[in-house]
Amino acid sequence: MRRMAEEPRTTRIQREVVQLILDRGLRAGAPLPTEAELMDALGASRNSVREALKALQALDIVDIRHGYGTYVGQASLTPLVDGLTFRTLARQDDDAGALAEILQVREVLEEGLIRRVAATLTEAELDGIEAVVDRMEKAGRAARPFAELDRQFHELLYAPLGNALVPQLLAAFWTVFRRVAGARGWTDDPSPDVTVRRHRDIVTALRARDVEGAQRAMAVHFRGIEARAAQESRGVG
Repeated sequence: MRRMAEEPRTTRIQREVVQLILDRGLRAGAPLPTEAELMDALGASRNSVREALKALQALDIVDIRHGYGTYVGQASLTPLVDGLTFRTLARQDDDAGALAEILQVREVLEEGLIRRVAATLTEAELDGIEAVVDRMEKAGRAARPFAELDRQFHELLYAPLGNALVPQLLAAFWTVFRRVAGARGWTDDPSPDVTVRRHRDIVTALRARDVEGAQRAMAVHFRGIEARAAQESRGVG
């Protein structure tokens, strides 16, 4: 009871608004009650309700459309991306270390996922993934960046799992990496042929239904990204 009594008013109202959304089964895009209705339902002042809604907007839980009303947000991972980007950039004394932490989390995620998807990928799906690698190789030979193709490779790889959260998490980590790279002025992949080969090794292992080999190939891929991040950080330090 003491903890509840000490809970900041705005925090309490945020929690109650979230509970209201859940209790009413409101989906993304659905209109929320008006300010006056929330004040009455929650027994709160106008300022307290507004502060709570602004805080929830920052979390993408609500969407305030001035002149139109307040709606249920998409609950995207944008706040996570913004927080991780700031956390990484704020550690100016150790860019490589901060980014390595993010890469390690993504590596653990993908090494686990690839074990799950290895047994379910069809030859047609593998053909589609390998086609992306072919496009990466073509772009590399033409000295064109292929970061988006790299992202597409990983999205296609786990699409058969049918888990909507997976592409969102991968996109979040991907965006953080690209934002940090852009902010630090890092160059495009200095060895595109190596990057292409590492992606092709993953596909080759999957075609052979070699789960352990696919997992090792994914680990090698991430070791390469980590090494590059460390090299870039030393270059700009």
